[in-house]
Amino acid sequence: MKFKVILASVKPQYTDKVVDAGKGAGATGATIISGRGTGIREANSFFGLTLEAQTDIIMFLIEEHIVDGVLKAIAEAGEFKKPGTGIAFVLPVDQVVGLESQIERFKEEVREKYI
Repeated sequence: MKFKVILASVKPQYTDKVVDAGKGAGATGATIISGRGTGIREANSFFGLTLEAQTDIIMFLIEEHIVDGVLKAIAEAGEFKKPGTGIAFVLPVDQVVGLESQIERFKEEVREKYI
């Protein structure tokens, strides 16, 4: 069984929509990490203090065969075509531990889909 991780950086107002879209496309869950970031536009400042935009990093660990569908769904939900709304990318996963309770379900889904 092969896995990939999708990391999506989104504005907080899009977080729930992106998570729901990912789950609707087959992801079994997500991890949300709060952060802040800068982009091509300069951060605003107020009395010499830089105000950086709040962002959420959403991590989906998913089976390789559903990556395209999940990525498409979260891009639409997060309105990534609009400037400054978010970005997502996919990374390979070489090893996974802690999913033992879900492995049998994953295998069954693959068998139903491909056999």
